[in-house]
Amino acid sequence: SEVVETGDVTLLIGPWFAITVRHGPVGPLWAVRKELQDRPDVLRQGPWAVAYAVGNRMVDSYLDVAEHVERDLERIEEETFASVRTSEFAHIYQLKREMVEFKRAVLPLAEPLARLLEPGTLPDGLRPYLEDVRGRLARAVDRVAGFDDLVNSILQARLAQVAVDQNHDMRKIAAWAAIAAVPTVIAGIFGMNFEYLPGLDSPYGFYGSVLAMLLIGGGVHHKLKKAGWL
Repeated sequence: SEVVETGDVTLLIGPWFAITVRHGPVGPLWAVRKELQDRPDVLRQGPWAVAYAVGNRMVDSYLDVAEHVERDLERIEEETFASVRTSEFAHIYQLKREMVEFKRAVLPLAEPLARLLEPGTLPDGLRPYLEDVRGRLARAVDRVAGFDDLVNSILQARLAQVAVDQNHDMRKIAAWAAIAAVPTVIAGIFGMNFEYLPGLDSPYGFYGSVLAMLLIGGGVHHKLKKAGWL
């Protein structure tokens, strides 16, 4: 659901004609013709009305994509900060790449719109319509910038969580290594090749050493668990 597809639309405007050339997965423009037919007040502005209608359709698609992206971001944000985390780095990086693609599609439209709105370029009756398109484009640009910042924040939070989880795992490994060291040390002491060691001749020496392993190991386990290492 994070995939954003983009394409190119080229407009050729002359005194008596308007031509659109599409490349890539651009949405259908047949709706533009219907929109112009339903709005004679815009259509009477001539070929430049097509420029407005196409720009308006493109900005509408930007805002629609922004809604879907916002829902994806909310879902990933909830998964990232949930008690049981399910968001994967692949999903976050995928969404970040889509944000870059989305930004590349949205930002270039601002410059041609600004040029069209320069004095003497458009029919005066069409200027308010393109001003509205530019305003909505500015909102789309702001939303994309906010999305980019949010994706970076989610990524940093996920990296911090991974670091905490790794630190917790390392503490567990160190704790169990400390517990395992207790019987190893005791067995190593009684396994030394000395002629005399206290307790070797006692019938209870073996049981005493096992009891010492259990008591000391249990004490170490209790201390480490109390400290939050287990």
